[in-house]
Amino acid sequence: MSNISNNLKFLRKKTKITQQQFADLMGIKRASVGAYEEDRAEPKYDLLKKIANHYNVSMDSLVNDVINEDWKQNSNNNTSNLRVLSVTVDDEDRENIELVPVRASAGYLNGYGDPEYVKELPRFSLPIFSQGTYRAFEIKGDSMLPLPSGSIVVGEYVEHWSNIKANDTYVIISKEDGIVYKRVASDFSKERGVQLISDNKVYDPYWVSTEDILEVWKAKAFISTEFPEPANEPTMESLKSMMAQMQKTINSVVDTRK
Repeated sequence: MSNISNNLKFLRKKTKITQQQFADLMGIKRASVGAYEEDRAEPKYDLLKKIANHYNVSMDSLVNDVINEDWKQNSNNNTSNLRVLSVTVDDEDRENIELVPVRASAGYLNGYGDPEYVKELPRFSLPIFSQGTYRAFEIKGDSMLPLPSGSIVVGEYVEHWSNIKANDTYVIISKEDGIVYKRVASDFSKERGVQLISDNKVYDPYWVSTEDILEVWKAKAFISTEFPEPANEPTMESLKSMMAQMQKTINSVVDTRK
């Protein structure tokens, strides 16, 4: 006999959402949630996988373990850090891309897990992103030049932070710094978190601890109303400088062979 019904009920209550809110998150009917929690039906494989990914637990644990307050002490999973991701869907049950403008940044820290808050965000869709969960964030400042302030970065939700890789860019939502778009200097460390660096070298790198992180979105695209400037034509002076540098390099190679 599986433990799906009790585990679903525990996880839902642990993250403090109603059956209707959970149904909205999963794109199913509220009556189905009641049936699953009362053990009158079981979720099909695809839905079970979606629930497991949503709560950051394995499908095996969701089906077979007894997930409760003691379970987190005897497992690599930790229910005290469950992350609730609220999404919206269109009329064809496809996930939207919600936009978080700069003016909504402060409110997002409190409302990112609230389905009602997320529903109020502007939303759109892009045909190139038909699989996965995406969100768009308006960035400000010059720390990630050449992306200008006001650009919109579209990110894909990172469920497991161990997938954060060095040199890729991410939108990191943290308690201390809010919403930032940065490049990571090294792979995710469970003990230390992530070290963030700016493409604009004027800004110093810094660390964000694991406990401080709320959400992570891997950058997939950006939207900007500013077009890149045309490349500057080389001047006579720059050509002379390039030739002089080339001659200097050639001379040094010749000298080392003598």
